[in-house]
Amino acid sequence: MDVIREFDPWGDPLCTCPKKYGFNPYTGCPHRCIYCYITSYIPRAFECRAKKNLIIRVERDLKRVDKRRIISMSNSSDPYPPMEAKLKLTRACLELFSREGCRVQVVTKSDLVTRDIDMLLQLSSVVSFTITTLKRNLSRKLEPLAPPPKRRLKAMQKLSSADVPVSLRLDPIIPGLNDAGIDRIIEAVASVGAKHVTSSTFKPRPDGWHRFQRVFPETATKLTPLYFEQGKRHHNSWYLPREVRLELMKRIREACAAHGLTFAPCREGLQELTTGASCDGSHLISRKGSS
Repeated sequence: MDVIREFDPWGDPLCTCPKKYGFNPYTGCPHRCIYCYITSYIPRAFECRAKKNLIIRVERDLKRVDKRRIISMSNSSDPYPPMEAKLKLTRACLELFSREGCRVQVVTKSDLVTRDIDMLLQLSSVVSFTITTLKRNLSRKLEPLAPPPKRRLKAMQKLSSADVPVSLRLDPIIPGLNDAGIDRIIEAVASVGAKHVTSSTFKPRPDGWHRFQRVFPETATKLTPLYFEQGKRHHNSWYLPREVRLELMKRIREACAAHGLTFAPCREGLQELTTGASCDGSHLISRKGSS
């Protein structure tokens, strides 16, 4: 297919997501998160632009999709960049998905998603918000142009109150930087209606590591031996030692259990820690719109 494509077509053994599609209405993402991996494979990755003839291409792909699979949007760019307020391409795609009875997972850092509550209620859907810290000063450095964490929390509450299921992506966890805030984040999202948490440790690629070094030189110095001496490389990413990742993921699972949330680690090789029916939170999607 063209714009709606197989999610994880390479079959990474560390990916435990159910079979689904990936779909990005836009190319590139304006948030400029320093940890972002898309700069390793998307030219001008931080310059967001609309895909040409998007609606026609989506309509064509929808004739071929397996309706049993979820469409995940977006994994390489936020489906709600600022230009979406005017262009409404994501909304137009949601309308198409609703018409065809597709199930959809929206992954975003933007509170603009609340504009489309009416469409999300027509669909079988779940909205997954990425929150990495509740500290505004830290979020400005980590995710310079993304909406502040408080706005994301308010959006989660608004969606949940409207009966649109929401989950949290606590991703990435960076030791010595945002791991101290794990409990507060879990408590905050539980209070606004989140039901599931997916989490992952920082797995830098060369380009992301260079950005990280520039913005957080002291933390990078401390983490260098953990990643590049004691850790391991998987494909194009560097992983922390297993015992470090295990301890972090256990902490998150315990915090989730304390607040009645299910939990799953993402691409950590730690499936034994999963307490939810899916790793990505897609089990929260109802089947009212499926065919």
